[in-house]
Amino acid sequence: MHIAKWNDVAGKAVAEQGATGVMIRVLMGENVGAPNFTMRHFEVAPGGSTPYHTHAWEHEVYVLSGKGKVRRKGGEAEVASGSFVFVASEEEHSFVNAGDAPLTFLCLIPSAGVCLK
Repeated sequence: MHIAKWNDVAGKAVAEQGATGVMIRVLMGENVGAPNFTMRHFEVAPGGSTPYHTHAWEHEVYVLSGKGKVRRKGGEAEVASGSFVFVASEEEHSFVNAGDAPLTFLCLIPSAGVCLK
């Protein structure tokens, strides 16, 4: 068993092309011996966004705080604290902070070994 607090995990700036003002913390995954899933904490600064991208694995997202928009093929949808989002594999997406405070969310994905199966 592993017990910790999210803010005890060092954050890293997302350096991917198209990312602006995004910090990521890997809360649980290989770092704690979790073999199937990885839980990440994202913080998007006001005016910031994740890159518009796609990949071969799904996401399960839960918005903790702030206001934002999820961009997707064909439009966008508003999200706020308490919203949850399922992003299917190969679905184009981006998270945009649309408020004056940080947009924070948890994002769960299959671990690397699961993604490759």
